[in-house]
Formats: sequence, structure tokens, C-alpha cells
Amino acid sequence: MSRYKILLEYDGTGFVGWQRQENGYSVQQAIEEALEKFTGQSVKVFGAGRTDSGVHALGQVAHFTLDREETADTVRKALNFHLKPAAIAVLEAAPVDDDFDARLSATGRHYVYRITNRRSPLTLERGFSWWVPVPLDADAMDDAAKGLIGKHDFTSFRATNCQATSPVKTLDSLDVSREGDVIAFDVRARSFLHHQVRNFVGTLKLVGEGKWTAADVTAALAQKKRAAAGPTAPAEGLYLVEVTY
Repeated sequence: MSRYKILLEYDGTGFVGWQRQENGYSVQQAIEEALEKFTGQSVKVFGAGRTDSGVHALGQVAHFTLDREETADTVRKALNFHLKPAAIAVLEAAPVDDDFDARLSATGRHYVYRITNRRSPLTLERGFSWWVPVPLDADAMDDAAKGLIGKHDFTSFRATNCQATSPVKTLDSLDVSREGDVIAFDVRARSFLHHQVRNFVGTLKLVGEGKWTAADVTAALAQKKRAAAGPTAPAEGLYLVEVTY
């Protein structure tokens, strides 16, 4: 038995998310089907992050175990061949120890959320950024974001159907910056609650519009109620950038 780790990028637009589901085609399903074509056997794939429908990845990590040994290059090439025409690419493949787990072995996850803040609608970036036509103050959003950093009960920023056993997480960093029309939210933590990053962005957008203040964000966090925070930002602006081990 040989275990492999793969590094992936994908356009999440046409998928129901990472996890295999009955209501549509998932990234996990696409990779498992590619592995079955390659090996002739059913292979279970485990991902580091369960990205939602429409969420993209630049650095998703997954692992699986084969009953035979293959070179890393053969695994990468075979998967990319059998994944066509799905918008998924295996960037790297590597053999790992049997105790490696893409999700449980991870020490950190890095997400980026992109807002395109301009009056004109999106064309080339449609589906890859959240278009917000009203002016936003990125500096005010960055200032308000600092109140979310650290170890907190993030109930106000988790989805109501979140399956995590505890709402307590440690947010390592949350930086908001602007370059031209693009406002980027750079978010890092060991792990996240369901919709946590998108709920951060939806809430901080209210600050950018001048409807909320930094104190309002801190108060929403303290209330520990989902209804206390802002709306959930659309999926298409979110990217899983990196998973660290």
C-alpha cells in the first residue's frame, strides 16, 4: 500500500463543492473517478478543506492510498489526463508516510477573498470575484478586522448548519488591502468554521460602506449569535490558497 499527497487547483464554478454529494458533481468525485480510471479500482480521496459550491482553490491538498506503488510523476500525469475536461489540475504529487492525513495533519489554512469594487460590471472576472459597485473603504474594513484576530467564540460568524463540535477558533490574521479596484481579504488560521471567512467578508463590507463601525463588528462577535453579524458573502470570491503542514 502506498499513500500519496496531491496539490490541486480548481475552478469551483461548475462543482457542488469539494465533498461528494448526491445533488451534483463534486471535486472529490471527479478525482476519485480519475483514480478509478487510472488504477481500475475504487479509491477514496480525502481533502484538507471542504470548499463550498463556487469556491475556488489554488492550493487544495488531498491524500489517497493505492494498493501499488507508482512514481509521483506518473500519478500526477495520470490524474491530469483522466480529469479532462474538468477544471481541475494536479500541480504536484508526492509519496507520504501512512500516517499523513490531508485534513488532520494540517497546521494552517490560508484563504483569500476578492472583491472587485467598481461601478462597471465584471466581464473576465465574473465568477471569480464579488462585484460591489458602491464605494468601499478598505482601510476602515482592515481596522475593524483586527478586532476578530485571536481566540474567540465565533458563533456569530459560523453557518447555522456548521457541524464543528466547537465554535471556538483562533484566527491568526485577517488583513484587508486594496490594489486598484480589487480589495483582498487575506485570512489565516489552523482551521475554520463553515462559512466563517465569507461571513467575515459580508460583515466587513458593512463597515466599508459606512453602515457599521469597528465597534459594531466587535459587538457582533460578543453576542455569539449568527443573526448579530452581517450577511454571507458570495462563494465566487473565495480561494483556498494554501494548506501548511
